[in-house]
Amino acid sequence: MPPMFQVHRIESLDLPELEPYRTLKRPLDHVARGIFVAESVKVVQRLLESDFGVVSVILPEKWLSAFAPLLEARPENIPVYVVAHKRVLEELVGFSMFQGVMAVGKIPAPVTLEDVLARSGRPRLLVAAEQLANAENIGGLVRNAAAFGAHALIAGETCASPFLRRAVRNSMGTVFRLPIVEPPSLLGALWQLRDAGVRCVAAHPHASGRTLAQADFTGDVCLVFGSEGEGLSARVLAACDEAVAIPMAAGVDSLNVVNAAAVFLYEVNRQRGRG
Repeated sequence: MPPMFQVHRIESLDLPELEPYRTLKRPLDHVARGIFVAESVKVVQRLLESDFGVVSVILPEKWLSAFAPLLEARPENIPVYVVAHKRVLEELVGFSMFQGVMAVGKIPAPVTLEDVLARSGRPRLLVAAEQLANAENIGGLVRNAAAFGAHALIAGETCASPFLRRAVRNSMGTVFRLPIVEPPSLLGALWQLRDAGVRCVAAHPHASGRTLAQADFTGDVCLVFGSEGEGLSARVLAACDEAVAIPMAAGVDSLNVVNAAAVFLYEVNRQRGRG
């Protein structure tokens, strides 16, 4: 059986097909077109192992044999652009690269909250975010959510897209396995969850109620995280069932949202007998 990919050894970086790689610094344009760029060996491997559509792959010659089995297993006939050395790719993208392996993937069809609720087992565990404009933070949150067994990430309308290049990279490819819900209104999504019997718990460093160890996470729950600077808006905070804080030493205001999420998610798993 012939390989299900086409190898193109290229000398010119001006090919129209390479345009997504030339415009890495314009990831918002990519998202608007329904595509994203995956970079690094591990992330591209996980993309090729996933059900996501793949448009193309570009890599140095030395990586071709390692990726051949994954490329052959794909349902598409993927064009693979091969260069002699990663220095060529660095010239293409305009910055230094560690491995020089990249791919263009297709953003999947939107996932609805109804889909997630119908498919997730009990007790449900969801993660929601508001005002996370930093792509690295949203990617790290995706990685934590996947690592601790969350059923989905709900990225509010004020968040960066989890499919921005840096978000995909920071997720280490876990964005390919975790359902992502991007509702028109996070507030509406939280009320929908509460109507479905899912408790919405705000991670709030100045909560006057219970601390993390005092909260009950054994039932259906959605953990809601805000930005490091602004936290959660008053409206989103009011839409949650309760606010819970991580106890910290005096003089420390908060943790980075990715670190805070890891602490919360670990406690959920501990209470559910998975810690």
